This record gives sequence, structure tokens and C-alpha cells, in this order.
Amino acid sequence: MKFYKERLLSDVQLKRLGEHKYSCTSNSICDTLLQPWWNWLVSKVPIWLAPNLITLIGLFVNISTTLILVWYSPDAKSEAPRWTFALCGFGLFVYQSLDAIDGKQARRTGSANPLGELFDHGCDSVSTIFVALSACIAVQLGNYPEWMFFQCFCAMTLFYCAHWQTYVSGTLRFGKVDVTEAQYTIIGLHTVSALFGSNIWKTMVCSAINLRMSMLICIVFYIGYAHLCIQCVQRIFKGGCGKNGSSVAGTSVLSPIIPFSTVLLPAFIIYKKSTEAVYENNPALYTMAFGFVAAKITNRLVVAHMTKSEMEYMDWSLLGPAMLFLNQYFSTFIPEYFVLWLCMVYVTLDLLRYCYQICNEICLFLNIELFRISYPGGQQRVTSNLEKNGTNISKTLKVRRSNKNH
Repeated sequence: MKFYKERLLSDVQLKRLGEHKYSCTSNSICDTLLQPWWNWLVSKVPIWLAPNLITLIGLFVNISTTLILVWYSPDAKSEAPRWTFALCGFGLFVYQSLDAIDGKQARRTGSANPLGELFDHGCDSVSTIFVALSACIAVQLGNYPEWMFFQCFCAMTLFYCAHWQTYVSGTLRFGKVDVTEAQYTIIGLHTVSALFGSNIWKTMVCSAINLRMSMLICIVFYIGYAHLCIQCVQRIFKGGCGKNGSSVAGTSVLSPIIPFSTVLLPAFIIYKKSTEAVYENNPALYTMAFGFVAAKITNRLVVAHMTKSEMEYMDWSLLGPAMLFLNQYFSTFIPEYFVLWLCMVYVTLDLLRYCYQICNEICLFLNIELFRISYPGGQQRVTSNLEKNGTNISKTLKVRRSNKNH
């Protein structure tokens, strides 16, 4: 009975998730140009390869190549070997390509289901952390801590805002210049660093205002962030698709701002109040630690949208930042570097636990497997299962557990 009491999704939420239909509009320039490449690539993928496994492989490649770069330049200041930038750019290209074809593979195999959408966005939330971090290392932005902090957390915030407006309007929207364009720009940055070395970004552009090339690149990204943020805000304040202009869950369109604020504000305060320069000395570790908290909050927003339910304001992952905050409050009783590592381990395990449990509950309800296409007829069987079993996941869980015991 303890297992059922600790379920993340109720029967009502699972029913709504099973009935959820993916809605997305895109005017992306690069998406249009890359369609032939993606169509060719998915045609070469084995028919038995599950879409979620494609997404996970891409994420693993992206994380692995970025961590190699972080190993050589953890402070985002050191000159990393050129091959690490080439490898990181290639890893991002692989991730972007595989991320673009997982949906095509799902439709191709008849295995499209709501879990695929959630899994895809969940992987994207984690990838955003590493993509932004690798871009900062590529241009040695660690020399300007404030710029790097703003760059990384802007990327996470913008990703959250995209799903915030989806929670309000019910439709995920991409502009003409959006995620794909940003990813290929960052691939270009890695290519330049691989060819000429990352020191090239120290080149002075305007000595009168001490403007270097790395700072100029940041300004270009900031302009893009501002443009996309304004679009998101306009869609949010335009009103939602719920009753009286509310969100899909019937809640205030401004309610999602509270959970994410509990990530951004502590991140900024701890960074500024640190007596041991915990962020300046460990920007990569700091960004990943708070990034995983942001990723979990974003995943909960996606789940709230797909289940048309209210989003809770507090989360267990916030205990990680709380460790750093309390340590500062008690005059850094423990060296902040060790507390940061403890925070990193805790939030990583918490995110993995959440992802595992949420995927497991949905798989049991839809009677599917996460990384295998184990049913003939694809989506038809999922739909039939929903109509037959309704929202009674408890019975499904009990039957499966009974079978395992025998």
C-alpha cells in the first residue's frame, strides 16, 4: 500500500494524460531546410528501434561530449584542446538530429503516445543545461562570471517560458528563429574554437568600451533571448485556452512563475553572497547543480500541462539549494565547494528518481515499454487499452506485481 500512496500521478491525471493530444506549430527557418536530411536519416533507422531510445542515445552523446569539455575547462577560462570542441560540436549535431527524428520514428512505427512527448521534453530540459554550458566554455565566458551566469540561466528560463506559454495556450509554438537555429549557431562556435582555439574569442572588437568577441557573441544571444521572451510574455498575457482565459488546468496564467522563481532567486543570491566565490571558481558544477533543479521543475510543468492539473509550488529538489543557503547563513560552517558537490549529487539522484517513477507509472497505465516497441498495431492498442481500463492504474499495478511474484 505504501507504493500506491506515493504515486506521483492520480488516476484522474493519468486519464487526462492518456487523452492528451500533442499540439505544436513551427515557423522555424532551419526546420524547413533540414526536413530532407531528417527524412533521409529516419529512413535509415531500424524499424524496431524505439523512439524514446533514439532520444536517450542523442542525450547521452550530448552529455558525454560536453562533460569531456568540462573536464578540460571546468572554470570556462582554461584553454581546452581543440579536439574537445570538435567533439562537442559533433555531439550537439548528433543530439539535434536524433531529437528531430524521434517523433518521425514514432509515427513511422505506429508507436506514438503521450509518454513520448513527455520523454522528449524531459531530455530537452537536461540538454539545455549542457548546450548552454558548452557554448560558454567555447568562448571562455568564465572570464566574465556575470555574463556566463546570465547566459546559462537565460537559456533555462527561456526553455521554461516556452512550456509556460504551452501550459497557458495548449500549443507549443516555435518562431522563425528558435531552438534549432540556436543549436546550429552553437555548433558553429565549437567549430571556430576547434579550428582556431578558444583564445580567438578574446580578440578585442572595440577597445573604447572594452568589448571582446566573446561578449559580442553574448549580446547577440541576449537579443535573441529578449525577442523570444517578449513573444512568450505576449502569448501568456493574451489569455489561456481555459475558462475565462485561464490555463489548461483552469489556474491563473501567472501561477507557473512561482515554482521557477524558487530556483532562480536562490541561484542568484547564493552566487552573490558567497564568501568563497563558489560560482566563480566552479561555474560548470554550479550551473549543472541548479540546472538539474530547473530541469525537474520544467518537467513538472510539462506533466501539469499534459494532465491539465495545477502545478505545486514546492519541490523536494529545492533541498539542494537549501544546503548551500543554510551553509552560508551559518557562516560557511562547511567549505562551499563540498556542499556544492553534495547538492549536485542530491539533485541528480532526485531528478533521476522522479523521471524513473513518472515514466514507470505512465508505462503501466498505457501498457507499454519505455525503450521497446513491444506491441503490434502501435497507437491503436494504446487507445484500446485506455478505453478498456479507463483510469484504474491500481488494478494494473496489482496484476503486474502479482504476475512477477508468481
